[in-house]
Amino acid sequence: MATRKTPAKTVSKSNTSREELMRFYREMLLIRRFEEKAGQLYGMGLIGGFCHLYIGQEAVVVGLEAAAEEGDKRITSYRDHGHMLACGMAPKGVMAELTG
Repeated sequence: MATRKTPAKTVSKSNTSREELMRFYREMLLIRRFEEKAGQLYGMGLIGGFCHLYIGQEAVVVGLEAAAEEGDKRITSYRDHGHMLACGMAPKGVMAELTG
C-alpha cells in the first residue's frame, strides 16, 4: 500500500499591522452583535419573513473586504447583512431594511 507524505507546513509572518488587526476584529464584532440583535428582533416578530443570520461567517466578509481592490464586484446571497456592514453601510440603515 502506498503512503502519502504530509507536505511540510510553511509559516510566514503577516505584514498586517496591529491597528489593521484591531479594525478587522471590531468589524467582525459589529457584524456579530448586529446579527444577534437581528435574531432577537426576529424572535419577537419584528422582522417579517425569513431572517438568515451571518453568525459564524464574520471573518469571511471582513477578509474579503480587506483583500478587495477598487472596482472589484461582490455577489452575495440571502445572508447579506454582514456584507452590507463590511462595505460601510450604517447599521441603522441595514436594520431599517430588515424591520421595514
